[in-house]
Amino acid sequence: MHFSFQPNVSTLCAIACAFGLSTFFAPTMSQTNPAPPASTHPEMAHVAWSHNANSYEVNVRQYTPEGTLKAFATHLPRLKKMGVNILWLMPIQPIGKQERKGSLGSYYSISDYTAVNPEFGNLEDMKALVKQAHGLGMKVILDWVANHTAWDHPWAKSHKDWYKLNANGELFPVTFTNGPEPEYWTDVVALNYDNKALWAGMIEAMQFWVRETDLDGFRCDVAGLVPTPFWERARQELDATKPLFMLAEWSEPELHRSAFDMTYGWDLHDIMKDVPKGKADARAFHTWVKSPKQEFPRHAFRMHFTNNHDKNSWEGTDQELFGPAYEAMAVLSVTLPGMPLIYSGQESRLTKRLAFFEKDAIDWKNFELQAFYTELLALKRNNPALSNGQYGAPVELLTTGNHKVFAFRRSQGTNVVTVAVNLTNAEQSYTLPGQTNQQLDPWKWQIDTRR
Repeated sequence: MHFSFQPNVSTLCAIACAFGLSTFFAPTMSQTNPAPPASTHPEMAHVAWSHNANSYEVNVRQYTPEGTLKAFATHLPRLKKMGVNILWLMPIQPIGKQERKGSLGSYYSISDYTAVNPEFGNLEDMKALVKQAHGLGMKVILDWVANHTAWDHPWAKSHKDWYKLNANGELFPVTFTNGPEPEYWTDVVALNYDNKALWAGMIEAMQFWVRETDLDGFRCDVAGLVPTPFWERARQELDATKPLFMLAEWSEPELHRSAFDMTYGWDLHDIMKDVPKGKADARAFHTWVKSPKQEFPRHAFRMHFTNNHDKNSWEGTDQELFGPAYEAMAVLSVTLPGMPLIYSGQESRLTKRLAFFEKDAIDWKNFELQAFYTELLALKRNNPALSNGQYGAPVELLTTGNHKVFAFRRSQGTNVVTVAVNLTNAEQSYTLPGQTNQQLDPWKWQIDTRR
């Protein structure tokens, strides 16, 4: 969505809207964190291509000067070489004109679920993009906005009963009044999932993209504002057409029951943001591993990121959020359990907040961090211990004798990955059990892999 938020089921008021590897060392004895408790739900299988995958968010409008699907497609060979697996396209459908924000409007104010925004191209361009991505071994998922539509979506006239209406039977902006201050998404109107006829209509719209373009899945906007039973039915019917990968923009364990493969890892992102401010050190990561705020089933994929479209446009660039700690936090987003996300432009050290409602093309400069990300993604790809969900290894916390250095190990069979990261802007000494004292430069890391 076009606002940044930290969703919580009990407080919807909070809603407002992923180099060179350093010196290597051998792993040693550790303080092992117990495996997570068994899930109360059967372990959910995931499509095979997602088991060790990473994801890359595509902001089509800002990706190139042209801002089209065809222009973005020229970057596919580069992204393949970088090691990208899953391409998440922000919404590509036509944008509403009524109550539009800015001159181009929000991607998340959709006026036609089954068409392509002429700003980006046409349906044939989308088909060609998916086909080319598949030919390169990549998958494509589409951002899906099921909670609301633009005011001028045809359903607002033909199926007004599919919407939430005020006391006078009129459409009204998406509104949140249970927070400190009322919040209004003035360019969109909310759908009413109490009407089961809407369920069939929405699923059919999703099926269109699977059938017509051979799409591989969906990233579902503000998924927690839509009833979980709807998503479970949608997943069942969509999977009957083609087994998909589903990402929820939300963070509740129940979404992993049978609807979604992956949810957002805002909890880790919050810790990573606190590190450069001096508000968090290794102890915060230890707590995240040992005593998570929410218990997710073992099969749950969690998406970890340093930035995305919401964070970049509304909260800040990588430099603003992390300063010199940025690359160290990117290392953690790839090596801790979960699927890493890279946002458009991060491989060129994106240095500006991209405008959300206007044209504001990315300056690709010299792709400064492309080698960094290429090596990080290869690290994940080549080490089974770093796989996602139940396919990867749990974290074993390593004692370092220094709260400014976070160290851990993930072991699966003979594959062992050991990571140590300096969480400060000063050189740090640390000692792992059975090893001599070691040094890490400011915001640097050491990674060892062995089989």
